[in-house]
Amino acid sequence: MSDSQSPYVLGRGRVSAVEPVSPNFVRITFTGDHVDRLGNPGNTFDQRIKVIFPSPGRALPDLADGDDWYRRWLESPEDERGAIRTYSIRDVRVADDGATDLIVDFVLHMVPGATGPASSWAARATEGDEVYLVAPRRGRLDGGGLEYAPGEAKSVLLAGDETAAPAIARILEDAPADLRGTAFIEVPTGDDVLPCAAPAGVSVHWLARDGVDHGARLRPAVLDHLGSTDVDSAVVDESPDEPMVWETPIFSNLGEDLGPAPEPGERYYWIAGESKVVTGLRRHLVKDLGIARSQVAFMGYWRHGVAMKA
Repeated sequence: MSDSQSPYVLGRGRVSAVEPVSPNFVRITFTGDHVDRLGNPGNTFDQRIKVIFPSPGRALPDLADGDDWYRRWLESPEDERGAIRTYSIRDVRVADDGATDLIVDFVLHMVPGATGPASSWAARATEGDEVYLVAPRRGRLDGGGLEYAPGEAKSVLLAGDETAAPAIARILEDAPADLRGTAFIEVPTGDDVLPCAAPAGVSVHWLARDGVDHGARLRPAVLDHLGSTDVDSAVVDESPDEPMVWETPIFSNLGEDLGPAPEPGERYYWIAGESKVVTGLRRHLVKDLGIARSQVAFMGYWRHGVAMKA
């Protein structure tokens, strides 16, 4: 394979299975010749991909495979180009003949007047429907979109809401068998608890909101686990105009100085989900508990009350 090729592939994915796995999750399997070139089984972790959905009642725009697909998408008429959203891969399964199933768990935010194009599409998806998928080329791990990087850490703390649940589950299923740690996953209801084959040394805690605000279960669970009881210090307000926090040991979207190259740590922290919840936990862990930035990755996947664009 030539390194001159893009590490990412754009191609059509055809829906081959739709499985409602809980009240708020639907699992959709994509197949097709293009899908057979996508993904890296066993090295997926929290890999992000782009999904391009068709506009309601219209076919997908013509975006032939190539590095300039995004330009062509922008040049398509707005009412014909559909919508782009970012998702984590839940699984990549490759048969002996190379036929690939790429599986994505969609969260169904079915709120009247506030349901986005991705949830709307996933809620009505049927076998044979098509989307575009922008995902890593098989065998390429240099294209970005993967933040989980524990290095030599022997223990991890993973935390997130339902939008982070597929990534957390995939991280745990791709992790070495001797990994130790704890995962906290906040979901809308107790019926949204999903199977996850975690290593024996990792305890997984599903936290059902059952009507309370986002983060109301996750914040105290994480802080109690870390021996802190000051939950109020992890509650913050964010302006809709502020950038969502996205900080790893080597990158800060806020432009903050992260200091020297990270040193290996005994414990690694990965936290993702609603931006305000993630920002509050980040502040508490780094500023109040003194956890080194070289040990943490915090990612705002979405913001309450704000429609995401991609």
